[in-house]
Amino acid sequence: MADTGKLHREKHVKYFKRMLQIIPGQFASLDTHRMTIAYFALSGLDLLGALHEVEKEKQAIIEWIYSLQVVPNSSGTNLLHCGFRGSSTLGHSFDTKKSQQQNIAYDSGHVTMSYTALACLLILGDDLSRVNRPAVAAGLRSLQQEDGSFSCVPEGSETDMRFVYCACCVSHMLNDWSGMNKEKTISYILNSISYEGGVGQGPGGEAHGGPTFCSIASLFLMDELDMSLTLQQKEKLKRWCIFRQQSGFQGRPNKPVDTCYSFWIGATLQLLGVLDLTNFLCSRTFILSTQSAITGGLAKWPDISPDPLHTYLGICGLALMGEPGLAAVHPALNITQRAADHLFNLQKVWEDGS
Repeated sequence: MADTGKLHREKHVKYFKRMLQIIPGQFASLDTHRMTIAYFALSGLDLLGALHEVEKEKQAIIEWIYSLQVVPNSSGTNLLHCGFRGSSTLGHSFDTKKSQQQNIAYDSGHVTMSYTALACLLILGDDLSRVNRPAVAAGLRSLQQEDGSFSCVPEGSETDMRFVYCACCVSHMLNDWSGMNKEKTISYILNSISYEGGVGQGPGGEAHGGPTFCSIASLFLMDELDMSLTLQQKEKLKRWCIFRQQSGFQGRPNKPVDTCYSFWIGATLQLLGVLDLTNFLCSRTFILSTQSAITGGLAKWPDISPDPLHTYLGICGLALMGEPGLAAVHPALNITQRAADHLFNLQKVWEDGS
């Protein structure tokens, strides 16, 4: 059993640095989502106050991210496929210029990778000047469905609240909402509210911690949280989220507690202004019980192997609770407040036309 008295900060720093360098064998299937792994690692290091540990690699990481941007070809026929890829799986060159000259069939951005790519660039202090913002917005437009939901790729895929959230993050980060019909998106979110008060992946779905966060954070980023939900809906939502705390936080009633919900539910409560109604000590004890004092990293449950997602979201949960030594987290964008402030400064420059 891990020591539940303290956060093994240095071990977790080393864990995130390893994830940036190589994906362990058990996570090989995630190679097409390498951008998201990089996001967990970089934002995790930022939360731990250890981003300086990758200072020498910073510019190379930025170049790698831009090499995965799908930009319009000379004829503009791929405009609706623009965004960011998750990795170089399709054989794209690491070189930014060469990769943008390639025209590969079925090559397209992925809405989640676009979100995590932009988040990584902000974390690393990039000014986003090389992001083709109009093209990314055009790519988003191709992903929105008639019911207001989003798929993840233009070729067609599942549609649910996860991709709604990613689309809202991208739109907010680029300060460009032209890639989204907000009215349809808000309607999709409201139609997905369960009788329990939480939110499902789509209309008629069971209330779940993940899509509940995605929906509430999306409304917050659209500046619609107070306008779109009635007082009764907010109160039912608060109650449903607060009741998800057991020894830690669970995603649904009668399910085991899970490290990641310390963020999904915790951030939702933070956005609703009632996180202080939960038991921080109880949550902290559970989160720390899932960390490995040998390899670093946090797991879904105690006594199983850590993984990047639960490591990052567990640390985010601790940051929400004010764990000493951790940076403040922006609960809607899921990056540090420092990185969010960098974004807001960039947006002021864009608005001033400087």
